[in-house]
Amino acid sequence: MGSAVERTDEHVREYLIYRGFTNTLKHLDNDIKADKEKGFRVDKIIDQLQQFVQSFDLAGLKEYWLYLDKRLFSRLEDVYRSTVNKLRISLYRYYIINTVQKGNLEKTQEFFQKQASELQGQAEWRDWFILPFISSPEQNSAFCQYFSRQWSDTFLVSLHNFLSVLFQCMHILDFDAEVQKMTCLMEENEQLRQLLFALQTESRDQRDRDEMIHHKLPTYVQNMDRLGDTELDLVTSQRAVSTATTPTRNFFSTFLPQGRRAPGKPMQAISGSSPSQAAMGRKDPLSNQVKAGQVKEVKPASTQSSTSEPVSSQSQLSTNQSGNQNSRHKRIQDHEKERKELFSKPPPQTSEKKGELGEVEPPIESSSEPTDSSNSRSCGPSQEEPPFIKLSQEEYGEHHSSIMHCRVDCSGRRVASLDVDGVIKVWSFNPIMQTKATIMSKSPLMSLEWATKPDRLLLLGSGVGTVRLYDTEAKKNLYEMNIDEAHPRILSLACSPSGSSFVCSAAAHSRSGSGESAPRLPITVSGQLLLWDTKTVKQQLQFSLEPEPVAINCTAFNHNGNLLVTGAADGVIRLFDMQRYESAMSWRAHDGEVYSVEFSYDENTVFSIGEDAKFIQWNIHRCGVKQSEQILPQDATGPFVLSGYSGYKQVQVPRGRLFTFDSEGQHVLTCSSSGGLIYRLASGESALERVLSLGGHKAPVVTVDWCSAVDCGTCLTASMDGKIKLSTLLAQKS
Repeated sequence: MGSAVERTDEHVREYLIYRGFTNTLKHLDNDIKADKEKGFRVDKIIDQLQQFVQSFDLAGLKEYWLYLDKRLFSRLEDVYRSTVNKLRISLYRYYIINTVQKGNLEKTQEFFQKQASELQGQAEWRDWFILPFISSPEQNSAFCQYFSRQWSDTFLVSLHNFLSVLFQCMHILDFDAEVQKMTCLMEENEQLRQLLFALQTESRDQRDRDEMIHHKLPTYVQNMDRLGDTELDLVTSQRAVSTATTPTRNFFSTFLPQGRRAPGKPMQAISGSSPSQAAMGRKDPLSNQVKAGQVKEVKPASTQSSTSEPVSSQSQLSTNQSGNQNSRHKRIQDHEKERKELFSKPPPQTSEKKGELGEVEPPIESSSEPTDSSNSRSCGPSQEEPPFIKLSQEEYGEHHSSIMHCRVDCSGRRVASLDVDGVIKVWSFNPIMQTKATIMSKSPLMSLEWATKPDRLLLLGSGVGTVRLYDTEAKKNLYEMNIDEAHPRILSLACSPSGSSFVCSAAAHSRSGSGESAPRLPITVSGQLLLWDTKTVKQQLQFSLEPEPVAINCTAFNHNGNLLVTGAADGVIRLFDMQRYESAMSWRAHDGEVYSVEFSYDENTVFSIGEDAKFIQWNIHRCGVKQSEQILPQDATGPFVLSGYSGYKQVQVPRGRLFTFDSEGQHVLTCSSSGGLIYRLASGESALERVLSLGGHKAPVVTVDWCSAVDCGTCLTASMDGKIKLSTLLAQKS
């Protein structure tokens, strides 16, 4: 009960702070301090009663008990009144015994004088009025039990239990049940969201599979149903027109051979066929419309045949009939040929099916020679399958200015993104994209980093020399650390894997005096590299930066936190031994500043990107020895430029992570002008082999991150227009 009330008070306090009701907040704090119910904390109520007893404050004791009686005990049923009365009597006796034990007889006599009118008529107090006049009441048989420690402890425990049961049974104070109910509802909603996400994914996958196997049918397959309908219409018409004078044998002898006769064969060769059957032969079997004039011509022909008209009319009829019959035979033969091509093929194998699908779709490369579908893939040039398949790409667009940092926490559940306006968004993308918290700072923010243990904490570095520890679940600042007034810009933060400490890079103001967007001067800026303890929130030590204190732009720990690598504004990479807290080695790495550094997967090398647009792999066992070097385009290393209207250009110096590796360390994700680029790490002079372009951006990408989980991973690419793309990849295992 007490914890629930404290949570409710905290929510109210956060709401008042959010609304800016400072006066109301002050009154709330004052009322909470003067709260007689003590937040329904039983231990605090007992402490308050004991304080009145120990200070001999009879008036305060009576007033507090009357308040409890009016506020709480009066709500009980009548059967509990006797219990409340016994507790009140025991409380007064506890007060009297305390006055006697402390030797304060004046307070003992004062109690009976003030309470005489109330207690004289009660049988429980009849023998107690002689207590002030007994020399040794603790030895008196009537009072000795009240002076024992057992009685006082029993009374206090009984009062404590009574109040506890009272608070639990009063439904108007049932906060815990509401909290538990809300928790269950939230868990149920989360399960339903995950189920919805799974169903949407399954539906999308099924739709993709349907689109992959969908292809255009051949012409002869499309005409199969038309051919069948035509023959059925012809049979129906023949049955309707044939009369009793025409034998059924003649009908079948006329209809069946028609599909097999040569198209130029004259109708007069048919023996035993009646003129009515010849008239039926004039009907076009593939035409669904019959003109009225044609029908009128058929009927006179039948009449003339039955009445033996002159031979000239019969010859004209035979000529028209022959022409129509030839056209019909030609169409039927074409359909027969297509049917033979379709049904003469044996059932294709799996590889042959792939070949047939490839023949149906528009060919990419034309070839005049026929090839077998089963070995068509082996004949062409071999193409290696890409290591990743991009399953989907989503967009997070809650920011309204250029992104500086975008990082996923250790568990892969939350993302923290920071823009140049100092707005931080904490959001999740699984199962649905949802903003969890928004942090708006009055002072400019320059860096952020997730804590490792617990992973809900976020480190925020400002431009005024402070580092804040923010709880993303409670949505409040836990601590604010003042670093150094002489070095107010917090350029980089890195938390050790153990979570016990973090490294902070502080730098003086830029001597260019034009802010973050101005080109950097070759003059190095002074800086510090500090180690802070996360639990005690105190500075442990300051690292020595040789040959001179310089601004550290980027920092990274290895997997166990024993090594720390840094990249500085003077172009030097420094490797620190975190067990001895000293520099192990340092070397000149780039011409210009070092923008980003990371350990390799096996931690035998270090990768770096610098102002000279070089992506270099260094051997940490041999100081300053390169293992590979690659020149990257400017849109992958910065400074990043976004052109606008009327020649306006926005320039941003790199601050976030410029490259990151997958879970196995075989591929690297970098920035580009239109999205992230994934390269395969290879040995030799060409250390990078481009394998996949994520795309999706209309502005330069300034920072990236890669969240890997088993075979699926999510690549985050953040750009200067405030958009963050989440590309879900599926790794193809070889």
